[in-house]
Amino acid sequence: MSDSFINVTDTAQEYLLDLLSKQDNEGMGVRIFVERPGTPHAECCMAYCAHGEEEPTDTKLELKGFNAFIDAESVPFLEDAVIDYAKDRMGGQLTFRAPKSKVPQIDENASVEQKVNYILYSEINPQLASHGGNVQLVGLVDDDSVAVLKFGGGCQGCGMVDVTLKEGIEKTLLEKVPQLKRVTDETDHSVTENAYFK
Repeated sequence: MSDSFINVTDTAQEYLLDLLSKQDNEGMGVRIFVERPGTPHAECCMAYCAHGEEEPTDTKLELKGFNAFIDAESVPFLEDAVIDYAKDRMGGQLTFRAPKSKVPQIDENASVEQKVNYILYSEINPQLASHGGNVQLVGLVDDDSVAVLKFGGGCQGCGMVDVTLKEGIEKTLLEKVPQLKRVTDETDHSVTENAYFK
């Protein structure tokens, strides 16, 4: 069964229907959602959903013999998702691939925080990852005009972090988020254990 944003393969539906039929609860379905969506720690989840336990805002997918309920806030993060079941010698495995689950979703009404996080996760962190580093938004101060960042991994204690911050990250953020006036760093760079450049 394919919908505009999620595809539950026939083998996955058969597997899930078999699991649900063993629950001895008529009308049992599944609820699909993303925990911590739009962050590097996003997790796609599926849970049993007894009849009547779905949220009124959920999107209902009618599948082969059962219903799946998609959490409304998770919908944009589940676009192009595929739930599949592959049989193997050990029995089989249910897989859940959601390529957009970790990407922040923003639109013209997004807050400064959402815009900054989107740029950090979609543009800046993929570049820093090549050095084993990352950066995250700690918060916004001075009426959302100053972004406070924290570096981790290979960026923490790195001798080039000032250049990375000023020439790369700050330049990109100020260009793409006009509300920002400055970007600052709260990382303790005296810890150089994992630093890329010392």
